[in-house]
Amino acid sequence: MASRERIAIDAMGGDHAPSEIVAGAIRAQEELGVEVILVGDPQAIEASLKEHSSPRQLEIVPAEDVVSMEEEPLVAIKRKPKASINVAMDLVKTKQAQAVVSAGHSGAAMAAALLRLGRLKGIDRPAIGAMFPTLIAGKPVIILDVGANVDCRPKYLEQFAVMGTVYSQYVLGIPEPKVGLLNIGEEDCKGNDLAIRTHQLLQQNPRVAFLGNAEGRDVLSGQFDVIVCDGFVGNILLKFAEAVGEIVLQILREELPQGLHGQLGTAILKPNLKRIKQRIDHAEHGGGLLLGVAGVCIISHGSSQAPSIFNAIRLAKEAIDNQVLERIQSTEIKAAKQSATRSGGSEPLDGTNQPSEVQPSEDTKG
Repeated sequence: MASRERIAIDAMGGDHAPSEIVAGAIRAQEELGVEVILVGDPQAIEASLKEHSSPRQLEIVPAEDVVSMEEEPLVAIKRKPKASINVAMDLVKTKQAQAVVSAGHSGAAMAAALLRLGRLKGIDRPAIGAMFPTLIAGKPVIILDVGANVDCRPKYLEQFAVMGTVYSQYVLGIPEPKVGLLNIGEEDCKGNDLAIRTHQLLQQNPRVAFLGNAEGRDVLSGQFDVIVCDGFVGNILLKFAEAVGEIVLQILREELPQGLHGQLGTAILKPNLKRIKQRIDHAEHGGGLLLGVAGVCIISHGSSQAPSIFNAIRLAKEAIDNQVLERIQSTEIKAAKQSATRSGGSEPLDGTNQPSEVQPSEDTKG
């Protein structure tokens, strides 16, 4: 029998840690069949396990410290080597776990991943990919980057498109994912210098099915499977979409129960309302996958509660089962070999890039 996926959870990260983190982890171990490793203060974690009356014992790995949301991520990661996010990343580095899930400081999670795991060969910058619902039920779109890199070069966005394509193919089951570049117009000549130069690269890249520019109104249309942008724009888009989803749900709660007819209507529509919530509530997606580092890392919202943590662990399991990292690496190595053959270069074509610099964005605080 194949061994179960082992997933390290930063139990001390997030607004509701460790109680909600532990609750989500308990559910994931019971329902998903994964092995969960809770990293953090053993006493606090044990108290949460008792609080939720866990019928099964979850593994606990002690960590002496925590990176708070107010700290500068890179400084904190270096100053606190025994922080829970660092210990969790070390478990992946030493092959004791296959993935990390954290709802803590997103910038710290990215810095820890880069410093401890390094980048995949051929990837200059990792990107946080987030799943957005679309008008077509069961057909989400993945947006990269939503906060890891506020400043990007065209080749970074080109790499985001390749990574998003691989994820869509092997996790979402889309044979030929349609890629779009977020822009202010459909025409090739529209946008700033970054958009125009990225458009040219994507048009010439045989590894992606580039459909063209995607305007803001196209993001949720279902027309695209992958949309790329820099992390500054992507993070604004992510948080705006989350706010719209919360507003829609709140309006439904306020308006439907009005009067007897409203209460009856709510009872009748309850199954439909549940499906609406599943499609637009960001908690149902669990967080974003940090693509481009040499380990599976899921960065969840700082406000994550148990359902969101459960879904984040589900995302990690899907990435492991579908060998997303290996497939991205294979795709990049093949592209490098083709490029070296054409140029006559002799650059090594395997191994893992170690980061020459780590500059996680301040917009990645969750």
